[in-house]
Amino acid sequence: MRSPCDEAVIRTGDAEAPCTPEARTWILAATILGSSIAFIDSTVVNVALPALQTTFHATVVDVQWVVESYGLLLGALILVGGSLGDLFGRRLIFVLGVVIFAAASAGCGAASSVRQLIITRSIQGVGAALLVPGSLAIISTSFDEKSRGQAIGTWSGFTAITTAIGPVLGGWLVEHASWRWVFFINLPLAAAVIVISLWRIPESRSATEGRIDWLGALVATLGLGGLVYGFIESVNLGWRNAPVPGSLIAGCCCLILFVFVEARVPSPMVPLALFASSSFAGANLLTLFLYAAIGIFFFLFPLNLIQVQGYSATAAGGAVLPLILLLFFLSRWSGGLVSRYGPRLPLVVGPLVVALGFVLFAMPTVGGSYWKTFFPVVIILGLGMAITVAPLTTIVMNSVSQDRAGAASGINNAVARVAGVLAIAVLGIVMVNAFGSRLNHRLVQLSLPAGVLQVLQSGEVKLAGLPVPDDLNPTTRTAIKEAIAEAFVFGFRTVMLICTGLSAASAAVAWVMIPKESAGDGQ
Repeated sequence: MRSPCDEAVIRTGDAEAPCTPEARTWILAATILGSSIAFIDSTVVNVALPALQTTFHATVVDVQWVVESYGLLLGALILVGGSLGDLFGRRLIFVLGVVIFAAASAGCGAASSVRQLIITRSIQGVGAALLVPGSLAIISTSFDEKSRGQAIGTWSGFTAITTAIGPVLGGWLVEHASWRWVFFINLPLAAAVIVISLWRIPESRSATEGRIDWLGALVATLGLGGLVYGFIESVNLGWRNAPVPGSLIAGCCCLILFVFVEARVPSPMVPLALFASSSFAGANLLTLFLYAAIGIFFFLFPLNLIQVQGYSATAAGGAVLPLILLLFFLSRWSGGLVSRYGPRLPLVVGPLVVALGFVLFAMPTVGGSYWKTFFPVVIILGLGMAITVAPLTTIVMNSVSQDRAGAASGINNAVARVAGVLAIAVLGIVMVNAFGSRLNHRLVQLSLPAGVLQVLQSGEVKLAGLPVPDDLNPTTRTAIKEAIAEAFVFGFRTVMLICTGLSAASAAVAWVMIPKESAGDGQ
C-alpha cells in the first residue's frame, strides 16, 4: 500500500521546467511506471514468500530479511534520494534509480540462495530510494499549478490500479510460472521507463545550492539496521548471544546520535524544528503506530492465506484488492472530511475503525469461505484506512509553513516506511514465540517419539512452512499438520490484537495532539 503524503510531495514543488502539452503524456507514463514498480515490489514479494520459503527451505527469519532488507534501505535513504535529485538533476537520479532497481531485480530473480536474494533486495531498496522521490519530483517540476491537479489525479489513479493489480499478477506468476518472474517482470517495465525518460523528460535541478546530509543518512541507516538486526536475529541466536544486545545498543545509540547530527548539520534531511509543531509531531506518531500495524499485517496475512488457509497465490494476491480499491475510490470523499469536521475527528475515527478490523481478523480459524471470513474484515480495514489517509496528509501539510511543506510530507512518507520495517522485526518475535508455545503444547498431547518431537521443535522458526516428517503414519501426519495450522492461527491472532492496540494508540495520539480545527503552526 502506498505511503501517505505521496501526492503532497508533488503538490509542494515548483514548476521549474514546465513541460509542453505533447510531453505530458510521456512524463506521466514514465513516472507512473517508475513509481509502480517500486510500490508493487513492496507488496508482491509478500505473496511470493511461501514459495521462496519452500525453494530455499528458509526460516521465517530468512523471509523477514527478504522483506526488511528492501524496506530498510528504502526508508532510511528516501529523503537523501530526493536531495540528490535536487542537486544533480532529477531525471538523472530517477533514471539511475531505475537502472539500479532493474539490475537488482535481475539479481533477485537469478538468486541461487536466500542470502543472495537478501543482498540483491538490499540493492533494490537503494534503487527505490532514488526512483520514488525522483518520480514525484519530476511531476512536481514539470507541471504548473494549472495542470498539476489533473496530473496528480492521473498519476494517483494509474498507480492505484497498478498497485491493486500487482499482487494478483504476482500471485498468478508464482502459481503458474515461478516466483522468479515476480522480479523478472520488472525488467521490461524498467527498460520502458528509461527510454521514455531519456527521450521525453527534461532535466531539472534546484535553483538553490544545497548539500546532502550524508552523515545523517549513514547514522540513520546504521541505527535502523542495528535495531532490525538485533530483533530479527534474536530468534536464531537468542537474547544472550553478544551480537543481539550489542546491535540493539548500537542501533539505539546511533538513533540518539542522529538527533544530535540533525540539530547541527547545515542541511539536515530531517529538520527537527518541524517537530515543534504539535500537529506535525502528532501526525508522525500516529503514522508510526498505524503503519506499524499495517506493515506486519501485510507480511503475515499472505502466509496465513497460502500456508494455512490453503489459498492459491493468485487468490491471496486478490484477497486485499477490496482494501486498495476502497482507498482509491474514497480518497476524494475522505479528503472533504477535514473541511467538514476538522482534522481530529477523522484521525480518531479512522484508526478506531482500523482497530475494529484487526479485532475481527483475530477471529477466523482454519477454513471457511473468503466471503464470510476475510472479505468483510478487509472492507472494514479499507474503510478505516480510507478515512485516515487523506486527512493525515492534510494535517501534515497544514501543520507547517508553506515553504517547509515539502520537507514535512517527505518525512511523514519516510516514517510510514520505517514503521513497517520496525514492526516486522519486533512483532516477528511475538509471532515466532506464540507459534512455538502453542505448537509445543499441542505436540506434547500427541505423544510423539522423542526424535520426531525434536525435529519439529528445531524447525519451529519456519512457522507454517514447517515440514512434517514423511515416515509417520497418515493419521499422525494429519494431526501434526492441524497442530501447525492451529499454532500459526494462534500467533496470528496474538499479533492482530497487538495491531488493534497500535491502531487504538494512533487514535489516542490524534485525540491528544491534533487540534479540532486545521491551522498551520507556522514552523
